[in-house]
Amino acid sequence: MRAKHHEIPAFPRRDFLWRVGGGLGGIALTHLLARSGAFADAAAESRGLASTATSDLNGGLHHRAKVKRVVQLFMNGGASQCDTFDYKPELIKRSGEKFDSGLTATATSVPGNLMTSPWDWKQHGQCGRWVSSVFPHLATCVDDLAFLMAMASKTNVHGPGVYFQNTGFVMPGFPCLGAWISYGLGSSSENWPAFVVIPDSRGLPYNSTGAFSTGFLPVVHQGLVIKPGSPNPIADLRPPESAQFISEASEAEGLALLNKMNREHLAEWPDDSRLEARIASYEMAAKMQLNAPAALDLSGETDATRKRYGLDNKITEDFGRNCLVARRLLERGVRFVQVWSGTAGASGNWDNHNDVGKELEFIATRTDKGAAGLVKDLKARGMFEDTLVIWTTEFGRMPFSQGSKGRDHNGGTFVTWLAGAGINGGATFGESDELSFKTAHDRTYCYDLHATVLHLLGIDHERLTFRHNGTNRRLTDVHGRVLKEILV
Repeated sequence: MRAKHHEIPAFPRRDFLWRVGGGLGGIALTHLLARSGAFADAAAESRGLASTATSDLNGGLHHRAKVKRVVQLFMNGGASQCDTFDYKPELIKRSGEKFDSGLTATATSVPGNLMTSPWDWKQHGQCGRWVSSVFPHLATCVDDLAFLMAMASKTNVHGPGVYFQNTGFVMPGFPCLGAWISYGLGSSSENWPAFVVIPDSRGLPYNSTGAFSTGFLPVVHQGLVIKPGSPNPIADLRPPESAQFISEASEAEGLALLNKMNREHLAEWPDDSRLEARIASYEMAAKMQLNAPAALDLSGETDATRKRYGLDNKITEDFGRNCLVARRLLERGVRFVQVWSGTAGASGNWDNHNDVGKELEFIATRTDKGAAGLVKDLKARGMFEDTLVIWTTEFGRMPFSQGSKGRDHNGGTFVTWLAGAGINGGATFGESDELSFKTAHDRTYCYDLHATVLHLLGIDHERLTFRHNGTNRRLTDVHGRVLKEILV
């Protein structure tokens, strides 16, 4: 039995942790030790890299970077490519016909007849990109966007699909893109973690917080969840109002004792990164108590900016606010911000099983202005030159009907677009077949998207590894290539 080297407290240690540190424990997994060098040197040595503690735009890890920060807009539920960006005249022409897809059943239904989009299509910009009328604001940005028109998934089930697009694996337990970026580059701010997640105000996506998990990476790379529209945007950042007995002096004394106990415990269990992350979180939490309120306070934004994001409209306000907060966090040094649209479930998101006309219009209208506003705002502020914007989803929808008006899941093809630093605006790569059922040529997977994002950040996706269970794990596993066709 392992000998104990410190006195046992008067009551269980777990209770003490909660009573004294519970208010700050919600941020325990967010402080990045890479900034101070803890973990960085050892982790870098295991990968054959230089220390990540000071990595920034100019150097990256393996080559000069074009991107300093990334914001990803994730459309949870499977955004329909054939109703948004994938214009197919043949689908319009053959609407109502039987289609021999070779499938007797799809994810949740029996295949119906081919069904044209209920929206009109029009070409936009100098690049001539076809966009449906469901996205009037994003249509004005197409010359700044590069489209991956033949993305595919290895599943057509939401949970595995969300995991796959975020982590490269269809099962839980693997780190997401944001966690890998945090691990590779560390924090560029002493006041904020490297990875922040802003979920839909109505709830978490499929897989809940598993979609932005740190997996087997040290837990300090976990995404910090912020809910800008909530009365308490960052959970447990401050003590509850009922805890009037807590004073600055008592909190300092309690934290000092807690730190002493934690350090003694850590000495016995040096390989447990969870405790080290909790210890380091208190310093970060104190800094965030000073910095978070200003970052989340939008009162100083001009009326023009607020309108640009759609904050003047109840329908667009929620997603627009989240996009605006994302921009403010990027300005303050957060490396990767993930903004989610849609919750788990087959209603109120991009999972349009019943009536694609009504359901897609609802969710697209909520997000269109905010997404376009983010692109335009980054350009206006000069941030487009070192910021990458990604719009994606877990898979697409079928070109034939489910029931009479809905569309079922389709892992065969969907659309992702990128914009900003290093991206050739107006470019297109890949194409689906004539009905938007499957990819036709230049198919891409999440591996290729992830490899490209890491490349723009100055990281070679084949060299960013972590030793886990005897294997050098990568975000891109054994796959992936940089999509130079859409880069400048």
